[in-house]
Formats: sequence, C-alpha cells, structure tokens
Amino acid sequence: MPEFPSQWNFHHVNGTQGTVARVIHGVLPYLMRSDAKAVPHPVPEYLESARAERTKHGQTVTYRLNPNARWSDGRPIGYADFVAQAHALSGRDSRYEVSTTTGYRKIKRIERGADEHVIKVTFTKPYAEWRSLFSPLYPAGAYSTARAFNTGWVDRLPVTAGPFGIQTIDRTAKTITVVRNPDWWGAPAKLDRIVYRAMDTSAMPGAFANGEIDLMDIGLDAGALQRAGGVDGAAVRRAGGPDWRNLTFNAAGPVLSDARVRQAIVLGIDRRAIARSDLSGLGVPVETMGNHFYVNTQEGYRDNSGALGRYDPVRARRLLDEAGWRLQGRYRAKAGRTLSLRFVVPSGVPISKREGELTRALLERIGVRVDVEVAPSDDVFDRYVTPGNFDIVPFSWLGTAFPVSPMKAVFARPDGRGVRQNYSRTGTAAIDAAMDRAIAETDPARARARVNEADALIWRQASVLPLYQRPQLVAVRAALANLGACGFLEPAYEDIGFTRR
Repeated sequence: MPEFPSQWNFHHVNGTQGTVARVIHGVLPYLMRSDAKAVPHPVPEYLESARAERTKHGQTVTYRLNPNARWSDGRPIGYADFVAQAHALSGRDSRYEVSTTTGYRKIKRIERGADEHVIKVTFTKPYAEWRSLFSPLYPAGAYSTARAFNTGWVDRLPVTAGPFGIQTIDRTAKTITVVRNPDWWGAPAKLDRIVYRAMDTSAMPGAFANGEIDLMDIGLDAGALQRAGGVDGAAVRRAGGPDWRNLTFNAAGPVLSDARVRQAIVLGIDRRAIARSDLSGLGVPVETMGNHFYVNTQEGYRDNSGALGRYDPVRARRLLDEAGWRLQGRYRAKAGRTLSLRFVVPSGVPISKREGELTRALLERIGVRVDVEVAPSDDVFDRYVTPGNFDIVPFSWLGTAFPVSPMKAVFARPDGRGVRQNYSRTGTAAIDAAMDRAIAETDPARARARVNEADALIWRQASVLPLYQRPQLVAVRAALANLGACGFLEPAYEDIGFTRR
C-alpha cells in the first residue's frame, strides 16, 4: 500500500480512499460486484436478489438478503444496518462527516418485507445507479451516532462480515493482517491470511524483488516495471482500468477563485507533455482524457473538453491579462501580490514530483510561479487536500462501474456541511441539475447523453483537470491467481490463492 490509512470508515470523508477499499473488500459486505464489462451483479453470499420497480412518484427496490449472512459479533445482517447507513449518509445530520450523500439523499423510507430477510427501499425519485448503494455496508452500531461514524473506525475495524477477518492493525510496522474467517458462510477463503504493508512506492520494487511482498502496483514507474520483469517467477499483469489521473485546483483559495485564472492554468498546462512523461517506458498509448465521468475505453466516453482541452499558452496569457494579472518582470502580479501556486505532492511518489516540476516549467512560460511542496504520504489528504491546504494537487480518482454516483460529490456545490470530496470547493446549480438528470435517467443510452451534458459544464468550471486514463500495471508472483490488474472487475477475495506447483 502507498500509505497507511487511519480512517477505516470508507464513507467518512477521510476514508474514501483506494487503499481502504482494497482492504475492506475482503472483510465487509458488498451487495453488488461488477464484472469485467462494468456490469454489477448481486453477491450471493450477501444478496440473493434485488429488484427495482418504478412507482408513480419514485422507485422501490426490494432486496432479499442471504439468511446466513452475519456480522462477526453474531448479529444477522439486515434491516437495522440499512436504516442506519441510509440515515447517516442522507446528509440530513451535518454532524456526520460523510464523503457523499449521492443516492442516500433520495431515500424516502426503508421497510421490512414479507419476512426478516426482505428489505424494501423507497426513493423519492428514480435513481438509475441504485446498485451502487449499501456497498460497502457497515453494521448499524457503526453509524448509530455521529461520534461512532466519525471516530469509531479510526485505527480499527471492530466488526466485520467477510471471507476474512482482522487479526492485527500495527501502526508501528504499518501492516494490516487479515485471516480466513472460520465463520464465513460462503466458500472458504483459499488463503490463510493476507498481509498488507504500507511503504513508499520507491521502496516497493526492491521489496518485490527480494520476495518481501507478492504483489505491487507498478503504477507509472517505468523503472519498477523493468525491474519486476526481471524477477524470476514473477509476472506483470495489465488492464485498462477505470482510474484516471488528474490535477485538482483549490477554487476556494485566493489564487484560483477566479474561473478565468483556472481556465488560464488549464490552457497553460500541456497535458500531452505530462502524459508522455508519466507513461514513458510503460508500453501504453499516450492519450489524454477529455471526460470527468467516463475513461477512454468505457462505453459512453466522449471528449467534452473543447478549447480547454488544447494547450494554448497565448490564450492563457490573454485570460490572465483580463483577470488583472499583469506581467511584472518574470512573474505576474496584481495589487503588489505575485501570482504563485502551491503544488502539493506526496513524498516517495516520484511521478507526482515530476508532474509538479513539469507544471512549474510550463506555467512559468505564462508568468505563473509554482512552488512544489513535498508532504508526508500519510498526511496528504487528511492535512492538505481535505482542509484545503493547497492550490494544485495531483492524484488518481478510482473509478467504478457507476459513472455518476461516486463522482457527484466531487462536482456538486459545497453545501456548508463540509467539502465531502469536492476538494476544489466550487460548483454551479446548472452542474448539480445536470448530474441529477443523468442519475435519474434509467434508459442507458439517454443516461450516457445526460452524463456528457453534465461533463461539458464541468469543463467550463476548470476545477479538475483530467490528464489520462491510468493504466493498470501490477507485478505479482506468477502463481498468484484471481488478483492483479482487474480492470472494472471486482475480485472475490475468497477466490484469491496460489496455483499448485
């Protein structure tokens, strides 16, 4: 793992991280799991069936749960868990520091069905991506109060319900060990245990070569790719995944609050140059990305960037002039203040450092100063991104089978209840309405058209700059089965194992 999380509540604003997801997929319920074509299906160990029906004023989804599904404390998974999670993530109580309310805000009521294993969820309006909800599902006690939600899962996972359970969380050694759950009601996990280790990405190739770890995400490190390819008994697995690299701008700060300045920055950044630098030596096509919801290889993808998708330093300079930032010597200034930006990068991630240095060189050409600031990897989101202590930050958004649900909180207007995942801290009523139309459209073709309408509006905001679809390159022991570069497929952790030699 590239960092060691402290918040293990995935729905908390500090818990919605890829590293957290990788661990909890094996220990918490996910009602739906997507296949390689990004189509979600019920996970039979938790959910026997789910059926959506349109009503006169909204929509009802009927869930039939697996009667054998239980939490590690012995309590059946059921109605109380649905009610608690729907309430906590509805946004109605601002004390809950949630990452997103998308979907849950539309729930009108939750009722018991024909028997104790049937649950009926009624929505106020049609919600096309209803399959994204209740995955992961947390126990009712975890969400019963705001305090339990915000702090009850810091440095611990007190209750689980999966093929694996937590054995230890060692913050000193930065390791998490999960072990086969003897009470798991599904097919027994093939592995006895999985050990997750946090380390700087620069240290991973050596650890993999020395046999200290069995799997590592190569990411965008061509040197790591080359080294992994030379390790006996190793394999490199590749896929076109749902994840995408981006630069996020803090529009709430004094430097980037003017949309014209953000647009100038976008025009002054040569995305293709960054993509060439990042993807060099990886053997993948160099192609920029023009969408905030769909990656290049995904059905529905359309480049909506327009003029902002092209590198245009001349127009960038003109926009800065219009915004009142005049060139004074080497850099632009206004009212005695120099136009400078803090570009925050995590330590031990060379690719981020290179992105910062390249951005600095590019923006200097239009008279903008960029200061690259290196922050501890474990602190980047908690102490920099979430509180808004940055001007520009690079990272990858982890995509899912659902194009709008996970991203709605990223682009919805801040509502005074915390930024959730809108780290740029800006938005418009038009964008909100467009996303609502997209997420309410149940016809797939019309839904994709609505998503692209919303995306075109987001491009004009110039708050998040997509760079490229992030290739999945994973080094593994060749005998490791059912894990690696999975693309849109979400693996079943009980199926992960080693083939017989």
